[in-house]
Amino acid sequence: MKNKQFFILTVLLTIFTFTLNTFAQDHTRLELPDGAKMRIGKGHNHQIVYSPDGSKLAVASSIGVWIYDAQTGEELDLYIGHTEPVTSVAFSPDGNTIASGSEDATSRLWNVDTGEEKRILSEPVSKVFSVAFSPDGNTLASGTSNWTITLWDVASERNKNFNLLTGHTGYVYSVAFSPDGNTLASGSEDNTIRLWDVTGETKRILTGHTESVISVAFSPDGNTLASGSLDATSRLWDVDTGKEKRILNEHISVVTSVAFSPDGNALASGGDDSIIRLLDVDTGEVKRILTGHTGYVRSVAFSPNGDTIASASRDSTIRLLEVDTGEEKRILTGHTEPVTSVAFSPDGNTIASGGRGGIIRLRDVDTGKEKRMLTGLGGYGINVAFSPDGDTIASGSVDGIIRLLEVDTGETKRILTGLAEPVTSVAFSPDGNTIANVSTDSTIRLLEVDTGETKRILTGHTEPVTSVAFSPDGNTIASGGRGGIIRLWDVDTGKEKRILKGHTEPKDADNKNKPVEVFSVAFSPDGNTLASGGRGGIIRLWDVDTGEEKRILITHAESVTSVAFSPDGNTLASGCAEWTNAIFDRDYTIRLWDVDTGEEKRILKGHTGNVVSVAFSPDGKTLASGSEDGTILLWDHRSRADETDN
Repeated sequence: MKNKQFFILTVLLTIFTFTLNTFAQDHTRLELPDGAKMRIGKGHNHQIVYSPDGSKLAVASSIGVWIYDAQTGEELDLYIGHTEPVTSVAFSPDGNTIASGSEDATSRLWNVDTGEEKRILSEPVSKVFSVAFSPDGNTLASGTSNWTITLWDVASERNKNFNLLTGHTGYVYSVAFSPDGNTLASGSEDNTIRLWDVTGETKRILTGHTESVISVAFSPDGNTLASGSLDATSRLWDVDTGKEKRILNEHISVVTSVAFSPDGNALASGGDDSIIRLLDVDTGEVKRILTGHTGYVRSVAFSPNGDTIASASRDSTIRLLEVDTGEEKRILTGHTEPVTSVAFSPDGNTIASGGRGGIIRLRDVDTGKEKRMLTGLGGYGINVAFSPDGDTIASGSVDGIIRLLEVDTGETKRILTGLAEPVTSVAFSPDGNTIANVSTDSTIRLLEVDTGETKRILTGHTEPVTSVAFSPDGNTIASGGRGGIIRLWDVDTGKEKRILKGHTEPKDADNKNKPVEVFSVAFSPDGNTLASGGRGGIIRLWDVDTGEEKRILITHAESVTSVAFSPDGNTLASGCAEWTNAIFDRDYTIRLWDVDTGEEKRILKGHTGNVVSVAFSPDGKTLASGSEDGTILLWDHRSRADETDN
């Protein structure tokens, strides 16, 4: 009998475990773009809001809208469709719809139950910074970069905006409806707050802030408006009179977000000092200081029952904090800041990424899980390279220091100093004994790995150098940077072997070609070809022996930031970026090229920010792309015969 009961229990547990594993969400594979097999990182977060019933959290991120279970912190869904970072989210009053606003000049409406996109509301060539539903759910307000507020009829099938509110003389960063729906408040770059009636007439202009107004929120009774500003203050205003009731000088330099508690007695404010403050609305006194974040707080929100504050921060975390005690209830991780560099370990099992904030993350290629995070590396942007034996990572950053880090432990093995700031590129020699680095002082330095001593300084560039690479045999170094010139150097002697010229803009009025910056250089596996990518969207393939240009590849992007050959040498990958002020038709693609013919084989789309680094796995089956959207996408690199144009 006992054996039978044990058997039944075992079967039930097996079924239960299988069910959990079957239906559990793996956020690394949610809503992947075509051709991708994994997404590492969730992108950087911008705004966080609770659903009306408090069961869900919606987070505006650089890649889409993330939906979390508010109790467990589990990722429930990811809404993908925006082509630029999502800056704002809002639940409809009934909780059935989510609105999102984006830098791609659209607001979008999503079905919460299915995650399907219901409608796209296109703005007149302007970024959307804030969205808010009216209390009856019939109107959506969006604050934009063209100084206007658009009021949308949510039920309209034609997406016709029924009112455009004008009057601000700067970006509109925040919009909020009063609880009765009769007033709309807007905070702007012009340092003012405007109160509008539902017809679009300005009821009142509130002045007093001396810097941009970033956040506005109504009290639950609608009598008070709170505002947060770059001038380091929060202010409370009387809605009826427009008079300033109180100035709260509590943060160091920027107040990024304000929110009233459901009972209206407390105001939460987040700032760039990484702190959330709970303020007594009646007295202005600080009731509690909530700490834990290590980066500035981008957004704060109270749960509907008022017992929890959710906060999103630049430190890549979302924290749920107990209001009464300030204790941390839960941390939601995985959001990431812009990626600046990616590299595979020689065995292909680990991918390293450098990012802003002086952080390197080591992740398992198969699962995407973080194996180790290396912090305190002193820089805005980190570039990384594995040693040939895979035991060491070299990191260079804007502080002018190269750090050699132990892969297994994360410990610093050696610090190489005395370099110019910043270090823009690092590369190990094939034998692992030498590190080449380039920086803004226009030199290439060769450093001894074991001792850190400078072996040789290569001079000849007259402008900052941005990229360096060793040839596969280790005898030649290629370097490129501003000025559009690539130089090939003899490693043993340090002498210049060849100068490659060709990266230029089209001829100007004087019939001259202006040189443009070279962002990336890479040798083919056989060492016979050098690829270079730069501003202007042009890739050039060079014969290393003769210095002649073999082929020109045109991407139609603003810039080619990174190039990499596949291990078999048949394919070249390029990452694209658009460092322009244009909103539409930005190119955040990865392109795969046939090296022999120069034909474009595939275009990989999925990033919502500049693609700054591409790298092939050692076996050639996977291509990694790192982006300023804060994510790394791992793409399935099919065999040459299978690759076709998408």
